[in-house]
Parts: sequence; C-alpha cells; structure tokens
Amino acid sequence: MSVEKLKPLSKQIEKLASRLDRLEAQLRTGQRRPESTQENASERFCSLPEVPERTFERDVSLHRARLIRYLDKKWVNGTKLRYYFFKSGPFSGEDTQKALVREGFDVWKAVGIGIGFEEVADIGESEVRIGFLSGDGAWSYVGRDVIDIPGQSERTMNFGWDLTQDPRGVDTPVHEIGHTLGFPHEHQNPFAGIIWDEEAVYNYFGGPPNNWSRETTHHNVLKKLLPGAVEGSEWDPDSIMHYKFQAGLIEKPEEYQEGLTPQPGLSDSDIEEVRRLYPPQDDSSNPTLEPFKSEVLSLAPGEQKNFAVVPGVTREYTIQTFGASDTVMVLFEDQGGNLKFVDGDDDSGSHLNARIRARLYQGRRYILRIRLYFNFSAGDMAIMMW
Repeated sequence: MSVEKLKPLSKQIEKLASRLDRLEAQLRTGQRRPESTQENASERFCSLPEVPERTFERDVSLHRARLIRYLDKKWVNGTKLRYYFFKSGPFSGEDTQKALVREGFDVWKAVGIGIGFEEVADIGESEVRIGFLSGDGAWSYVGRDVIDIPGQSERTMNFGWDLTQDPRGVDTPVHEIGHTLGFPHEHQNPFAGIIWDEEAVYNYFGGPPNNWSRETTHHNVLKKLLPGAVEGSEWDPDSIMHYKFQAGLIEKPEEYQEGLTPQPGLSDSDIEEVRRLYPPQDDSSNPTLEPFKSEVLSLAPGEQKNFAVVPGVTREYTIQTFGASDTVMVLFEDQGGNLKFVDGDDDSGSHLNARIRARLYQGRRYILRIRLYFNFSAGDMAIMMW
C-alpha cells in the first residue's frame, strides 16, 4: 500500500483513539455525556482515582502502621516536582487554562515551602502530567502515587471543564495540586464528626453536573479516611481540600445543616500543615557523607536529614540505613542547583533497611535525603556509604 493511502488511515486511527480516550474517561468516572455548557461549574467537584489501600503484615503494630500511612504519600522535602502540559491530542488544553494551573502552583510556592515546581517541555522529564480531557472531571493522584502508579505517558492530573468559567478561579487548580503534594480530602477526615444524610449525598452527586456513580460518591465523600492518613484531630472546614456542600447533605454538626462553604484560598491550617511537612530547604549547610564513616540519625517521626555526597572516585557505591526503623531515602544529583533524581528506596513496613546502589561520578555533587516514618526499637539509627 502506498504512503499516500496510509496517511488518511493514520488520521482515522488517531481520531478513533481520541474518541476511545473520551469514552473511557466517562466510564471511569461514571459520568454521562459531558455538559455542553459551563452552567453550575462551581458544583463540579474533584473525583480522585481509586488506588489500592496499603496493607501490612500482622507484626506491624497499629501505631507503626498509622505513622507510615500518614507519611508514605508525602514527598521527601527538597523535591522539585516537574510538571508537563500535553501539547496535542485529547489531553491538550487552551493557554488560558494552563495559565490558571500555573497560577495554582505559584499559590503553593508563595507559602514558602521546601518543595519546588518547574514546568518542563519534555514529558520524559516530568513527574506531574496535566491533561484537560473534557468530561473526565478534575482529579489528581495523591502524593507519591504520582510516580508509583501511572505510566510516564499517562496523566497524573486532569481538568475536565473550562477553568476560566469556574467562579472558584484558581482554587480548583490549587486543590488538585494539594493532592499532588500528598493531601487528601479534608471532609473525609475521620475526626470531623460529620454525620451525612447518605441518600441525599448519593442523589446530589449522582445528578448533574457530576453524574457520579454511588461508588465514586462513596470514595470521594462518604468514605472516612483511616486515622493514620491524617495528623491530629482538628478538622478544618475552610481547607482548600474541603468540598462545598449544599443544604440537606450534612445532619451533624447541626450548624452545617443549611450548607457548608469553605472560605476561598488556602486556610491558615493549610499553610501551617504544608510548612510543617515541607519547611524551606537550604542545602548549602548539609554535612558530607564520607565513605566508610557511619553517621548517627537521631530523628523523630516525620523528620528528615540531608547529606552532601561528593565522590572522590567514579565507581559503584552502596548507601544503606542501619537500625530497626522505617525510612524513605532518595538520592539526587545536583546539576548547578537543579536536582535530578538518581535512585531511592523505601523500607517502610518491612524488616529490611533502605538501600541504594548507584554509580556515582568523581567531580559531581549529590544530595541524599532521608525521612523517618518510625523507629520501632530503642536507640538511634545510622547511615553509611561504601
């Protein structure tokens, strides 16, 4: 068959693939055909993808499991999240839409945190991949699920309606980026004490403009998070991660029977929590991890230690923690202040120790970050490179 005859066939296949993407999106979220207008845009809500809940062996205590669940989706502090907008096909979006999402990243950046954001033009360099597939709702994977679950060519975040017509403005992107940072829905906080009129909730979210299945509504609204997935006991009804609820959905607390509308923007609690998890990071004063010299790690759960690694010889190196603890350890190469991921390991919930084996190069500088989930024996832990 001639090349000329193959071209029309190729275009037909591309159009068919685009239609299949849209149909699959509608089936995944339980939605009917997308609305042709932007009416009731403020009544459209985030619909998180369902992912398997983490389970543990029987010898993992409830306290240990709680700390792991709280931290296992959070990034090590100092990570730079690179985001990418699809340039063509059903996932591409208008420049005005992209501008609002960029503004959402700026909102989080302005808080002053240790997580960085950078837009990249190469999908292969991205951790966060943002699509605008109409009718697929707004959603994001939560925290490190961004890199653990979807493939490199798949979306990790989507906006399924015209953000420029949404009266919530930048708050919708800020909410989804909050998920990417590792924060769940606040109204599912097990300490909130919300008692729902469940059938009213199913009926409301099952109707337009969301058109959710009962399963989707349960996953995103009614299902309470495990206690370990949130810290403390304070419920923040003004959180950027909280839905707005109309009258008749909440039975208790009674003050919200007539509806609950969070204040716009990041709440004080949002800002306090993101700064606590991701405080500003300065790598200029990191101690150097020397070969064959152990370093003691005296860390509380959630705390992090950073080291500079400057190899004197180009070869394979092993870096490992020692002690009965749950940690996540990530190694980056410092390329003129731009940190590139080299390798990482997470030993949480196991009897192993976090271990990285990588070829490091003389004359290059690396940054090692270690965050503790839980130390389940007396005494400190240690790290060594050899």
